[in-house]
Amino acid sequence: VQLQACGGGLVQAGGSLRLSCAASGRTFSTYGMGWFRQAPGKEREFVAATSWSGSSTYYADSVKGRFTISRDNAKNTVYLQMNILKPVDTAVYYCAQRVSLGSWYSGTDYDYWGQGTQVTVSS
Repeated sequence: VQLQACGGGLVQAGGSLRLSCAASGRTFSTYGMGWFRQAPGKEREFVAATSWSGSSTYYADSVKGRFTISRDNAKNTVYLQMNILKPVDTAVYYCAQRVSLGSWYSGTDYDYWGQGTQVTVSS
């Protein structure tokens, strides 16, 4: 499985970005997908996740109402729309695929990871 994340960049506080993660090598539509982030000097944290169909979504409290996760199984791609960005959202964002059962919120329950894309929000 290969996951390729893109869409990061530098944006001012209050702005928006849309991250994309393209998957290859496995039946994409069968598995849940998630986004995590890691800021400098901090541990990786859960951001959002979606079930295989997209019918169920999960969010960290810190991003609820601002971020939206979605997926297009025809394109083997998962998205993270990020609105009203804040400086505290600055981090490297990673997409991940969950093959086995487990917690949506724990990175240890995801099996494959992308390389990360940098998001920097200036104040």
